[in-house]
Amino acid sequence: MAYRSLQFLCALAPLLIAEVASAQPADPNAGDPRTQPASAPAAAPAPAPGPGPAPRASGQPGDAPRPSLMPAAPNGSNGAGASASGTTDPAGPAIKVDPQGDKKKLESQGTDRPGLIETEMAMSPRAVYSEDWWAHTRPVFEIHGYFRTRAELFHNFTLGRHNAPGDSQNLWPQPLDQSYGDSSGKPHDVVLCGDPSVTGALQRCIDKTQATANLRLRLNPEIHISDNLRIMSQVDMLDNLVLGSTPDAYAIQPSAKTTSGYGPAGNGYNGYAPLGAFSTTQGPPTAGVNGYKNSIDVKRAWAEYLSPIGQFRFGRMPSHWGLGMVANSGDYLDANYQTTTDRIMFVSGLKSLDLYFGGAWDFVSTGQTTASPYDVYGGQPYNTGNLTNVDQWTAFIARRTNPELQRGQLARGEIVINGGLYTVYRQQYMDVKAGENPLTFDSSADNANRNLERRGAQALIPDLWVQAMWKKLRVEAEFASIYGQVAQTPQNANISTPVKIRQYGLTTQTEYRAVEDKLKLQFGFGYASGDPWVNSLNPGATGLQPELNGGRGPISTFRFNPAYQVDLIFFRQILSRVEGAYYFRPSVDYDFFRQPNGQKFGGGAAIIWSRASEFVQTPGHRRDLGVELDLNLYYQAKDGSLNDDPNKVGGFYAMLQYGVFFPLGGLNYLPGEQKSTLLDNWDTSSAQTVRLFLGVAF
Repeated sequence: MAYRSLQFLCALAPLLIAEVASAQPADPNAGDPRTQPASAPAAAPAPAPGPGPAPRASGQPGDAPRPSLMPAAPNGSNGAGASASGTTDPAGPAIKVDPQGDKKKLESQGTDRPGLIETEMAMSPRAVYSEDWWAHTRPVFEIHGYFRTRAELFHNFTLGRHNAPGDSQNLWPQPLDQSYGDSSGKPHDVVLCGDPSVTGALQRCIDKTQATANLRLRLNPEIHISDNLRIMSQVDMLDNLVLGSTPDAYAIQPSAKTTSGYGPAGNGYNGYAPLGAFSTTQGPPTAGVNGYKNSIDVKRAWAEYLSPIGQFRFGRMPSHWGLGMVANSGDYLDANYQTTTDRIMFVSGLKSLDLYFGGAWDFVSTGQTTASPYDVYGGQPYNTGNLTNVDQWTAFIARRTNPELQRGQLARGEIVINGGLYTVYRQQYMDVKAGENPLTFDSSADNANRNLERRGAQALIPDLWVQAMWKKLRVEAEFASIYGQVAQTPQNANISTPVKIRQYGLTTQTEYRAVEDKLKLQFGFGYASGDPWVNSLNPGATGLQPELNGGRGPISTFRFNPAYQVDLIFFRQILSRVEGAYYFRPSVDYDFFRQPNGQKFGGGAAIIWSRASEFVQTPGHRRDLGVELDLNLYYQAKDGSLNDDPNKVGGFYAMLQYGVFFPLGGLNYLPGEQKSTLLDNWDTSSAQTVRLFLGVAF
């Protein structure tokens, strides 16, 4: 070990020769360690604070100045007693300095053990100046993410309704093995149940329950090239894969009933597993072979560069603002949706005022490109027309207090105010007709304008976020509106009378913590504007409201980001998001025990009362939609540094949840819609769910 250290010091000696050669005559006692401690280089200044990559963890390059590599020398050695000219110093005998000769000797010594210098430098990243970074260090690779497995049971999510498939009021499709009669009078029987040896024949299947399980492995690799430059990414493996969905008895093959197209083929595909009951193993999901997705999905990749004037970000990156009502990154463990944006962004600010501002150019949709299967061999697809682009520009200004200062202010009983304004402008001049390909047009009348049509869409989306905190109390709100118009759609061909867009959304959260922060009392409220001209909460088959309100009014149904979750059943599963409704949500959570290392066990309960913003959008033409009760138990194991904050999830995490939703008048039948059948009654009934969540965060 001593030899390795000596070689390491010798290899760095050329860096010190210049110091010795330029040294001025020192104090007579400077070379005596008994009277003067060894000198050390001045510490490099810390980088200026501001938006950008988070500080490195301890032990990474750049977190400490380089220590002195030249120890104090006793009298008679090559130390401070020698002058630059090599003349005799009063403090000791004359010593002649030969930089070139010493350099040659060190080079010859270095050839004895090739690769030693790189090894030593890699073993001691602290001993590198920032200006030596590119010559002596390697990028730092970090990886974070989580693995999760979720088992879920859905019972009676149709709420006892019998809507026909395709009906605008069909909130949840009937289970495949459920026998029922729909509102049009058509029966949907599955006569495959029962024991024919007892009953003499098969009977109708009645099964209102659906059980499923899924998993996901999410990796967030980070390449830290330097303290101000890094590359970020997000990769999902087996993304929400339904357990049991890719057995060796299943594949996607050309359909036997049509001359084109593909469909599932489970019987006879594999001679060793000709039936699902004979399956022996699971295969990796492969698009076009045994599923519609591949095993690995690269979701995001972007770079961040912190310059003296601000931070630049560019690539495919997450987008989040405020409480996440409009833009939600969906990075929490139980999320299914997320907002991802192709963006070039700049962020700057005034750190002394905790004020940040910035702007972005977003690539929302570029229309038709020249992409083809031959691109796998090289080449670069490109956009075929600028006027079909959906262009978007974003600007924001926000105040967010430094977390450490914020904790101090709250401890002193001061009020902390954060907030900001996030504004988006979006436009599209023209677009491709639905179902058409502009690259395959001809001169016939039905392909006029190269299968393009005037869109004339534009929208302004201001989003205001405010947060106020005092001691253990937090009050937070986000308000957004969408103000715009669309000139031409498949439902509206008269471009002289554009269809207006007028939508409004609001969400609030109030939280009070007590009993050493173990008790959390919360109240949430949310509002999404509805449409008085539409008879459905869900969007139509084309995603647009029927006939665009028949010219009677603007498009007014506001929809929250689906990653913003408030319950387990109605908004999360049946509607998939908060839309055209408002809700009240009181809740309580309590940690039965919690340790400083992050280990904790607790439970909670929430009640959600939902109502329609416009009663005509509900099946029963009433405002009250339902009341939901959600219960949960959670456990988090200790896991070192990831769990030093009780509010963070790290290491092993488990959760058991139960929810029950009681439908009210808004989800009931209108007079005369109920019919009597032999299968079951037509009264609406409650829906229930049970969820088991097992995960590991790292």
